[in-house]
Amino acid sequence: MKIVVGIADMKVSNKPADVLVTYSLGSCIGVVIWDPKAKVGGLLHYMLPDPGPDKAKAQAKPFMFAVTGVPALFKAAYALGADKSRLVIKVVGGSQVMDTAGIFNIGKRNYEILIRMFSKNNIAITKEDIGGNVNRTVSLEVGTGRTMLKVSGRGEFEL
Repeated sequence: MKIVVGIADMKVSNKPADVLVTYSLGSCIGVVIWDPKAKVGGLLHYMLPDPGPDKAKAQAKPFMFAVTGVPALFKAAYALGADKSRLVIKVVGGSQVMDTAGIFNIGKRNYEILIRMFSKNNIAITKEDIGGNVNRTVSLEVGTGRTMLKVSGRGEFEL
């Protein structure tokens, strides 16, 4: 079953027939995690690195921000039997789509905070497709771990 992960959203599954998909990743980041033994997969689509001074917004919309969404993704996967040591992690997005002058650098900042969080927690990215000025769609087949990426101007391919 196709499960759509919206903007500022997260889904995890342990059902082999499920396909998690998120569309139109621009400056946002898509984090895909998969445990090949437990057959648990998860997908987070976050918009911003952190909520800044608005901590209430992070509580109301935890998947909007890297600092709250990433830990929630991992915890949800662990609750379904995933193990940190077995996780395959793929990261996509972080484009500079609407901010062509690079004034805000949201995509770059989104990626940088993720790298800092992963480094602090000894988490390695298996594969990534980051940056540029394109939109991306990513999907994860929970039963197989197959991750498909569709990139504007480059077509669709396995990541």
